[in-house]
Amino acid sequence: MLMPEVVLGVCGGIAAYKACELLRLFTESGHGVRVVPTASALKFVGAPTWAALSGRPVATEVWDDAHEVPHVRIGRHADLVVVAPATADMLAKAAHGIADDLLTNTLLTATCPVVFAPAMHTEMWENPATQANVATLRSRGAIVIEPAVGRLTGADTGKGRLPDPAQIFAAVLRILRRGATAEADLAGRHVVVTAGGTREPLDPVRFLGNRSSGKQGYALARAAVARGARVTLVAANVTLTDPAGADVVRVGTTEELRKATVEAAGGADVVVMAAAPADFRPATVAGQKIKKSDEGTAPTIELVTNPDIAAELGAAKRPGQLLVAFAAETHDALENARGKLVKKRADLIVVNEVGVDLVFGADHNTVTILGADGTTTALGELPKDDVSDAIWDQVVTRLDPQVGAAGTV
Repeated sequence: MLMPEVVLGVCGGIAAYKACELLRLFTESGHGVRVVPTASALKFVGAPTWAALSGRPVATEVWDDAHEVPHVRIGRHADLVVVAPATADMLAKAAHGIADDLLTNTLLTATCPVVFAPAMHTEMWENPATQANVATLRSRGAIVIEPAVGRLTGADTGKGRLPDPAQIFAAVLRILRRGATAEADLAGRHVVVTAGGTREPLDPVRFLGNRSSGKQGYALARAAVARGARVTLVAANVTLTDPAGADVVRVGTTEELRKATVEAAGGADVVVMAAAPADFRPATVAGQKIKKSDEGTAPTIELVTNPDIAAELGAAKRPGQLLVAFAAETHDALENARGKLVKKRADLIVVNEVGVDLVFGADHNTVTILGADGTTTALGELPKDDVSDAIWDQVVTRLDPQVGAAGTV
């Protein structure tokens, strides 16, 4: 089986050195990679480095090897084009169809999926011109991965950092797996995904919690990025590496999860409640560590019920907005899930059986997706990434094409 051919475009930013790691990930997994740096990129990382790591010659101008017509051939023969880092200048050129070097010509001739991983200072990313260019590219089916938040050039910190190369690699693998003809069917959509398990403090060192690892929620976020969505990931006590392209909001308790999710849901097309919020919390939290008594008797802890976040979101849904709930059950899974589907006013509910050795922390999942329209889709045991795509497939068929992220027609 032939491995996909990848074009790695590299622009002139300090993050160009990170593209070396991305290139290594591609080549070590068997992909053929043609590096096409801009002239500015070569001021940061020289052509010999790209040639040595890719095992292929490097050119930046349409005049190099002109007899092979590289400005047309490279884009036509690629299975994927990924530009990392993509500067504000490159996003502007790509959005406006400017072709003044080999990389921009390649972008114009590519018939395969195109991915941009921007890296720039926060002010440049947030500038209305850049945001308009990003919106244009996304509207045409390109995947523009949201930059990460962190240390930038010099002492600056903010949004604009190139995501971790390993996470960019994971994202583009999802795109490649969907195939060259797969559409970015969540392009222009804002989705909110929750992940992980909440913790309710008993005292300064103890808490009530659950075994949720957050893996399914993170897989859903990765899949949504690969399908072109703008993703807000609300993560409760998750230790996984942030997915490239997702805006991650970290929370601890159920109330913190509720507040962050409700706020993010206000401008979202889809909310997927994959997190496992605690149903109960202690009525009071001890200010000091609870000690054993001399008699050895256990303390009595009064519990109160936490809010039902999914039900709150279901009651507040805008026209065209979709809600996907999850039901983790230890028994009578489908019966219980059907009741929750109605109670929470969800459009879909994903149900699975859980336990100490089931699902939690595993890389595979076995679920059934129930629809408010009466549909039932049973999935056999699958990797959680594949489960995620199956869920998004169900979501896409239910999205109103006339309703945008702001809920307007």
